[in-house]
Amino acid sequence: MEFKLDRDLCFFDLESTGLNVVTDRIVQIAIVKYKKRGGEPETYEQLINPGIPISQEAMAVHGITPEMLRNKPTFSQVADDIFTFFGESDLAGYNSNRFDVPMLIEEFARVGIDFDIDKRRCIDVQRIFYKMEPRTLSAAYRFYTGQVLENAHDALADVKATAEVLKGQLNMYEDKDLIDGNNNRIERPVTNDMQALHDFTNDGSTLDATQRLKRLDDGTIVFNFGKYKGKNVGEILYNDRNYFHWIQDKEFTQQVKQLTRKLLKEYEDKKQRNK
Repeated sequence: MEFKLDRDLCFFDLESTGLNVVTDRIVQIAIVKYKKRGGEPETYEQLINPGIPISQEAMAVHGITPEMLRNKPTFSQVADDIFTFFGESDLAGYNSNRFDVPMLIEEFARVGIDFDIDKRRCIDVQRIFYKMEPRTLSAAYRFYTGQVLENAHDALADVKATAEVLKGQLNMYEDKDLIDGNNNRIERPVTNDMQALHDFTNDGSTLDATQRLKRLDDGTIVFNFGKYKGKNVGEILYNDRNYFHWIQDKEFTQQVKQLTRKLLKEYEDKKQRNK
């Protein structure tokens, strides 16, 4: 089953210096773009000098050493090219909602680029796999394609495998109903529609990868940490500007900072309308 696209779809994968999306850095990025108009997918791949040490744990996983990156460009030197390649596409990856997307946002923010995902659909292939057949990417690739994944944890090999896994999932689950987070059957099969895949692979109750903000059943967005846990974000920030500035100045992700700015503005507008 081919993808049903109403805009370009970029599968991407990052290898990094570690697992902290705020403080670690990208050492490799690979992107495969499926175009709305059809044709062969376009590929972008780049090793990146992170400017900070790579953890031993990370090197053990992806095998990228400082020597391999010594003469490679920094992220700031290739950021414009990467941003242009993504364009206005939707995003897809494996565990991308929790790791790759927020890390990419952080890297862009450090060079002054606002990589806004509000108007992009984010499809996490791992979420489909874990809901249907919980395993690793290598096992997913074997399960859905019948082949053995070579060069696992090489970014380009992983991102190509992820695209093939999604195609396999679409074929396998075409006639199966989805199950929501409460184990209720949803009368809608997995399809090649990007909006349906976005809805299925995103948890509507959490708004950011670090789960600092959450949405209640009535739609209210509240803090999920700290002294204001469970309290309306917009209302708290409106009445406690020091807390707002503290969030903006500390090591919260760009997603959290962007969302708190947006929610404060919406609450201010609401107060103004009610005057």
